[in-house]
Amino acid sequence: MDLRAILMGLAFAAMWSSAFTSARIIVVAAPPLYALALRFLVSGLIAVLIARLMGQSWHLTRRQWRSVVIFGICQNALYLGLNFVAMQTVQASLAAIIASTMPLMVALAGWVLLRDRLAPLGIVGLCIGVTGVVLIMGARISGGVDLYGLGLCILGGISLAAATLTLRGATSKGNVMMIVGLQMLVGAAALIVPAVAFERLAVTWSWPLVWAFWYTTLVPGVIATLVWFLLVERIGAVKAATFHFLNPFFGVAIAAALLGEALGIWDVIGVVVIALGILAVQLSRQRTV
Repeated sequence: MDLRAILMGLAFAAMWSSAFTSARIIVVAAPPLYALALRFLVSGLIAVLIARLMGQSWHLTRRQWRSVVIFGICQNALYLGLNFVAMQTVQASLAAIIASTMPLMVALAGWVLLRDRLAPLGIVGLCIGVTGVVLIMGARISGGVDLYGLGLCILGGISLAAATLTLRGATSKGNVMMIVGLQMLVGAAALIVPAVAFERLAVTWSWPLVWAFWYTTLVPGVIATLVWFLLVERIGAVKAATFHFLNPFFGVAIAAALLGEALGIWDVIGVVVIALGILAVQLSRQRTV
């Protein structure tokens, strides 16, 4: 792995993790589902435009359309929708930590439910990661975390893990950016229905809200996606996925720096333990590919 790939991986992890902090700023001032639906509409249109400029087509195969619909609903509408609603009462750092455990959820579900082969290092990584989650959850629950918001974050992570397992082996056949853009548009369409049904369109306007919305739309939504695909093209998906172990670190660090969210000693220990677990699982995958 060369220096350029390392820098790209660090940039992707930082941008992905920062989305929770900007989302927290958004949801305290605007209805979360309306805001997220608008974000996906704008991000999706930009991604589709970029895809067309790259020569990609929206004439997809049946399997590609299946990927668009499943990921559009599970990842964009359910996973991020539940997280946006949860962050009205849950800190951005906690939402980022739970979301970053998705590789552990996928590995655990594949091993237990689908009888996937998992190397000893991967099993150790799962045990370590679960231990880190238990440490953080125990500390947060005893500290009075909102259990409803916590439950929404966990359900969001499960929905994304389920979609990932369902679509394993699906290929984009050169239409990656187009598929991502269409998935965002599906997410926008799916979110507007519950937004209209359950939310009141009331916004407390401020410059931080405007900046947070456009940052979330352009940086984690579009730029991070481009960086990820360039990274995968450069070093492969398995090696690129190793950078996920940095997400807990970046998630809590950015939330603490920009939002002033306090971190206890068990949070710090738990983040380190979870990161080590994710790293072990990803390294074990490299050895078995």
